[in-house]
Amino acid sequence: MATRRCLQLLIRQSSSLAVSPDPFLKSLKALSPAFLNSLRTITSSEECLPISTKSHSQYLFLSRSFCSKHNSGNGDSSGDDSEEEFDDGSDDEDNEGASGADSGPKSPQDKIKEAADIGYKVIGPLEKSDRVFKPYEPVFAVVQIGSHQFKVSNGDSIFVERLKYCDVSDKLILNKVMLLGSKAKTIIGRPILPDAAVHAVVEEHALDAKVIIFKKKRRKNYRRTRGHRQELTKLRITDIKGIERPDVIDTGKECAAKTADRVGLAAPA
Repeated sequence: MATRRCLQLLIRQSSSLAVSPDPFLKSLKALSPAFLNSLRTITSSEECLPISTKSHSQYLFLSRSFCSKHNSGNGDSSGDDSEEEFDDGSDDEDNEGASGADSGPKSPQDKIKEAADIGYKVIGPLEKSDRVFKPYEPVFAVVQIGSHQFKVSNGDSIFVERLKYCDVSDKLILNKVMLLGSKAKTIIGRPILPDAAVHAVVEEHALDAKVIIFKKKRRKNYRRTRGHRQELTKLRITDIKGIERPDVIDTGKECAAKTADRVGLAAPA
């Protein structure tokens, strides 16, 4: 590229040999017309810009500036920087548009779908006539809520991460049941049991104990202390569906009688 520009300069100045008194230009008169024509054919692909110079030192300066690679490198880098800045701006606009779309109000269908992805479904508020709390039954289940799993039985209370779109005293169905068990049998899902469900009631929304986050970089004068309290929801398990209950439930008196019989059999005659 630089060589072509130098040749263009020589061709432009060769036409003014009869006018210019410069000895350097007069020395070019010895060049044959065939050589000049060959130079013109080499540089015919590019347009020649008219540059007026007056001395041999100026020609050398211009030729050196054309041959310099440092200037062209700077120009390319500046162009790349401008393109990168433009791309970054477009990405920021896209991110702002996406965040604006997420921050808008959600439809009831979107809320139901988001709750189902977490692992629950809101039925409605608890009424006074409802008798959802039942006595203990020897049945347990393993449910998944969000990214956590809990082993629950009838009457247990658990703390989970804050559940959206539900208030205190709302009835829920936990539909991601992974395992059911009783004294008679155990049912394992692959990974979820489609016909099983765990019923629960929201008792309260609370905050967990504060956790201190401390960061330090030695010899950098960098110290940061932050506190965090996780939002929690307390659930009371009311019923477990999808498994048969045992027919006979041992009471306290029956257990005591069985224990006495075993002791009597073990005692010497």
